[in-house]
Amino acid sequence: MNTPPVGEHEPGRYEIRLEGRLHERWLAWFDGMTLTSIPNPSPDSPGSAGQGVTTILRGPVADQAALHGMLARLRDLGMPLISVARVQTGPADDAQGATGGER
Repeated sequence: MNTPPVGEHEPGRYEIRLEGRLHERWLAWFDGMTLTSIPNPSPDSPGSAGQGVTTILRGPVADQAALHGMLARLRDLGMPLISVARVQTGPADDAQGATGGER
């Protein structure tokens, strides 16, 4: 029997962290995702790396093909990728999904 690995074709919620600020005008490319920008922590010594912004995209993704499509769009925008993680859905996520979060 030839069955695909578990989760390959199932929807899930993902968190994608990017270096820099993704403008909200691009959010239409990432249907159903919320966009949050947070300042990077200040470094211990002045003038060193660590300044700037991290953008977090979080929300539902239909399957692995859709996830790879999102990552290709981010690559085309020149956004450096920090991390991609599948996250568990919880009560806070369900409530935030209904309001759309920060947009």
